[in-house]
Amino acid sequence: MGIYLQGPAEPEFGTNGTAVTEFILLGLVETPGLRPVVFVLFLFAYLVTVGGNLSILAAILVEPKLHTPMYFFLGNLSVLDVGCITVTIPSMLSRLLSQKRTVPYGACLTQLFFFHQLAGVDCFLLTAMAYDRFLAICRPLTYSTRMSQMVQRILVAMSWACAFTNALTHTVAISTLNFCGPNVINHFYCDLPQLFQLSCSSTQLNELLLFCLSILMAGVPVILIVTSYIHVAAAVLRIRSAEGRKKAFSTCSSHLTVVGIFYGTGVFSYMRLGSVEASDKDKGIGTLNTVISPMLNPLIYSLRNPDVQGALQRVLTGKRALA
Repeated sequence: MGIYLQGPAEPEFGTNGTAVTEFILLGLVETPGLRPVVFVLFLFAYLVTVGGNLSILAAILVEPKLHTPMYFFLGNLSVLDVGCITVTIPSMLSRLLSQKRTVPYGACLTQLFFFHQLAGVDCFLLTAMAYDRFLAICRPLTYSTRMSQMVQRILVAMSWACAFTNALTHTVAISTLNFCGPNVINHFYCDLPQLFQLSCSSTQLNELLLFCLSILMAGVPVILIVTSYIHVAAAVLRIRSAEGRKKAFSTCSSHLTVVGIFYGTGVFSYMRLGSVEASDKDKGIGTLNTVISPMLNPLIYSLRNPDVQGALQRVLTGKRALA
C-alpha cells in the first residue's frame, strides 16, 4: 500500500528541489498484533547486545592479560557494535510504542550518516585485526615494534577518518537528489538502496559512487584480510605441534566468523540495488547486520577464549585481577 505526500507549490528545501519533508518507515511488520512481540524481541536483543559488548569492554580494561593489541582492537569493535545497534534500534522501538512511523527528512539523513560512519570503521577495524594476527603469527620477532601503541592508535584514527569521509560523501550526494512523490520506505531504518528507489531524479551517479566507494571500503579490506590469513594459514601449517596449530587457529577462528557475518550481510544489502521485490528480504538482512551480528560478537569472541571468560567472571563478580 503506497502513501504519498502532496508536495507544496514552493518546495520547503529549495536548494535541491526536495518536496518531501518526511519519510514513512514501514518497519519490520505491518500487522498490529505482531508489533508488541517485535518490540519485546528487539528490546531484549538491544539490551543483550549493549550489555554483552560493554562487559567485553570492561573485561579488557580491568584484566592486565588483555592489555594487548588484539584486545585493544576488540574493545574498539565492542564500542562500534554498541553504536551500530543504537543508531537503528531505539528509534525503531520508539516508533513501535508511539505507532508513529514518520521520520523527518533531516533525521533520516542523519541516521544514514552515522550508520555508514560506524559500519565503515568496522570494515577497517576488522582489517587491522587481521593485520595484527598476521604480525603475531608470521612476524613474531618484530611484532612488538610493528604493532606498538602508537601504531594501534594510528590504525584506529585512520579507520575513523576514512569512514567519516565515506559517510559524509554519501550523505552529501543523496541530499542533492529530489524526493517529490512516494515517501514510503519498506524498511526499519534509512539506508541508501531504499532512498534511491524513492528519488524523482536520476540516481545513476549515486549508485556509481556507492559501487566505487564500496570497493574501497569493503573490497580492499576483504583482499587484505584474505591475504593476511593465507599467510597465517601457511605459517600455522608449518608448526609441528598439533597443540600449537590448534592454539594458533583458535585465535583466528573467532575473527574470521565475525568477518564472514559482517561482509556477507553487507554484500547482500548493497549489491542488489533497484530490486523492489527484495525489500522484505532486505529487512532480514538488515536485522542480521544491525542486530544479530553485534549481539553475537561478544559470544563469538568469548566462547573459546579462557582469558576473556575469566575476565568476564571477575567483572560480573566484582573480583579484581591479580597483578
